[in-house]
Amino acid sequence: MTDSQLIREIKDGNIQLYSELMRRYQRKILSFIFHMLKSAKLELLAEDLCSETFYKAYRSIHSFREVDASFSTWLYTIARNTVLSELRKQRSVNVSLEETGYLPVAPPETVPEQLVLQSERMNLVREAINSLPEKQRSALILREYDQLDYQEIAAILGQTVSSVKSLLFRARASVKSQLEPYFGDTQSDEFEGMRTR
Repeated sequence: MTDSQLIREIKDGNIQLYSELMRRYQRKILSFIFHMLKSAKLELLAEDLCSETFYKAYRSIHSFREVDASFSTWLYTIARNTVLSELRKQRSVNVSLEETGYLPVAPPETVPEQLVLQSERMNLVREAINSLPEKQRSALILREYDQLDYQEIAAILGQTVSSVKSLLFRARASVKSQLEPYFGDTQSDEFEGMRTR
């Protein structure tokens, strides 16, 4: 069944089919939310906000119109708005790293050197992405991690395709400039697959 067929069935009262829509999109939406929360160190809220996103989508499914956007675009938009709302709430609350429970799992000496270097590189890339302005970060996550096309990203962010391309260009340039001191020019185009596309 396509998303459209499932949604028609759900709107006609076959609500148990909503679990199939959730199964199709849960991993992607959870990953998107997780990356959005990373800069605020609120990753532990990702599952709750993912559930909230699917609940909001379920409550509003009768108002979903396929002529306006695809279901996935609509769902990503709900997820993004849910995260932004949570981040606004959290701004007034100062949460320390210890309070979040987000602590390293193993000390570096227990991990082979190659894994430590790879982990450090990934952390540097994540920190560079997390330091981006919200729209650049969202566009980069949707493009690089979720593999969405420019049109879908534009719909989710409420931007034009040319604005999305500009956001991605600036985001990649910023990440590249932040990482060049660590990796030099030889690897500057290889940061986590973020080549200009």
